[in-house]
Amino acid sequence: MAIVTPSTTRWVAGITALVLVLASVSFVVPATGTVSPAPFEDTVKTGGTAVDVRISEVEGFEVPVAQVHFSRYRYVIGYYDVTTAAADIASPESTRQFGDPLAVFVSDYATVTPLVDDEGYLRTQHNRQPGWVEASDASFVVDSGARVPTRPIVVPFSDTDAAQSFADEYGGDVVDWETVQDRSENPLDVRIAAFERSVATHHEWANRTVAASDSLFDRPVSTVVGEDAPTIEAAIESAPENTAVYVPPGTYSVDTVDVNRSITLVGAGPDTRVVGDGNGTVVHVRADRGAVTNLAISGIGDVGTRRLQATNESVDWDTRVQLAYGRGDAGIVLDGANQSAVRGVRIDTNASGIIVRESADSVLANVTVQGAPMASDGFMGVVLIGGRSVVEQSTFLDGRDGVYTHRADGSVIRNNRMEGGRYAVHEMYTSDALVADNVVRDARVGVIIMTRPVGNLVVGNDVRESGLGFIPAGSETYVADNVFADNEFGMTVSGDRQVFTRNVVVRNEIGVHGSSTFPTNVVIRNDIVYNDQHVDSKLGPMRTWTRDGQGNYWGDLPLEDADGDGAYDRAFQPSGPVDAELGRHPAALTLSQSPVMDALRRARTEVAGLRGSGVVDAAPRTTPVRPDALAALNETEETDA
Repeated sequence: MAIVTPSTTRWVAGITALVLVLASVSFVVPATGTVSPAPFEDTVKTGGTAVDVRISEVEGFEVPVAQVHFSRYRYVIGYYDVTTAAADIASPESTRQFGDPLAVFVSDYATVTPLVDDEGYLRTQHNRQPGWVEASDASFVVDSGARVPTRPIVVPFSDTDAAQSFADEYGGDVVDWETVQDRSENPLDVRIAAFERSVATHHEWANRTVAASDSLFDRPVSTVVGEDAPTIEAAIESAPENTAVYVPPGTYSVDTVDVNRSITLVGAGPDTRVVGDGNGTVVHVRADRGAVTNLAISGIGDVGTRRLQATNESVDWDTRVQLAYGRGDAGIVLDGANQSAVRGVRIDTNASGIIVRESADSVLANVTVQGAPMASDGFMGVVLIGGRSVVEQSTFLDGRDGVYTHRADGSVIRNNRMEGGRYAVHEMYTSDALVADNVVRDARVGVIIMTRPVGNLVVGNDVRESGLGFIPAGSETYVADNVFADNEFGMTVSGDRQVFTRNVVVRNEIGVHGSSTFPTNVVIRNDIVYNDQHVDSKLGPMRTWTRDGQGNYWGDLPLEDADGDGAYDRAFQPSGPVDAELGRHPAALTLSQSPVMDALRRARTEVAGLRGSGVVDAAPRTTPVRPDALAALNETEETDA
């Protein structure tokens, strides 16, 4: 029996008062009367990608949008993607948290004479703005030639004849709103299987791309520096294409080495030292299938970014980002050099290590970049811009970011080690990338995804002793099999329709930070244990981290599993003032079993629109998902101790 002390009595009294306050909070009253469309700029926006929106603003094509008015949510949710709106409405989580959709409005292209241009972008005659139509009254053209840069789009019409006319000209089928909803929502097991296939496909592509780059390092030596030519520059100038220039051991002072044909610059290892004059990039590869291998580079300029001057504001957003992140000094720059490769190179720099600009299918492997000791003084280890590449088996020390991406859709960043710095992997305007099996230590953030992308895969990474393990944005991110341990924050659950599964979140000050407005994220089959605080979630509605009867493992709780199904018999609220103390405070179990707490748990699990924030797991697991990973982490802690 627990001993009740004066301090325990005060704690119980305080928690009981808090519970009574929470239990007495009223529900949101459903809206009544006619619902009208809101200005889209006034909605809480989600769906689509920021890169699609940005490009549409510059080029003037259309992104069909939707807005949803829920009965028990004060804000209107705006979607840059009609199919995402359909999927969210079909989700039981949205109904549970936001109530029923009072009205769904979509863009109406019936009266603005839409057309599809040569790039597949949707435009309107004289750039007229579409109005709104209720989704239930609309007809939708699916599988036409219309698209935005990252994906096909659904085009809504208030008039069925107008929709059919569009389909006759540009292809596709005309369907109703119910069909759009049915097409947009897949069962969870189907979604996870698709994510796993995508992970495998990304690895297969990376394997093929790396294998294809092997031939760049088997080229015959045509020119030896010091024997056939006096300088590296002269040797490159005289070397025939598809041959190698060999640079023997020694220190070679250069200005900028231009590799302007398909050749390989190969050294003898770290004893081949190429030293710039400190005023810019050292090696600049400007040809397809160029390569650099087995040497060390230093003497790089210290300009990390070439931001626009305040007097020049005329360039578009994409140019602005490229100037800020991709036009500084670097050890090596691949510039319009498709299918190129860098292997076995060490770079010491206070700016960037390697910048890859518009050089698709390139490979960076076994690279070491030593950045500035202070993140604020350095820049990026690798910058990928405008094309997919592979970065693997490399080491990034200090500097600002280990790997930074901008519009590098489909890239694979795997099996690297990052230590120190600001962000280990920093994705901007990048979708469909795989970040896998990287080891991160002592970073401010392990992996961070910004600017609302879609379809990223974050799998098998190990982030420890950092500020925050993982921060997502956007939608349809797959976060699986990662270890987030010994950080200030383990991982953040945010964005829309993300899937978090089989992650081990251990010994963090705060295990999971829940910050998403939308309740459509799936958080199941994770091990979230031994954290000072399991969950911190103060914004947005109460979220249920259970799907299809599957919850998460929160440690050995003093609860029952009478039917032996592997889940405790009652819901667990890891963010709650009482459940968070189960197993830690002797009075927590008694208070958690009180009638008022039982009623409050049922309400939060089952009733839409209950005010208050936090997380509830309706089927908390009795055993770990990844016991071997937990055991290995415990062994590491004991060894360190």
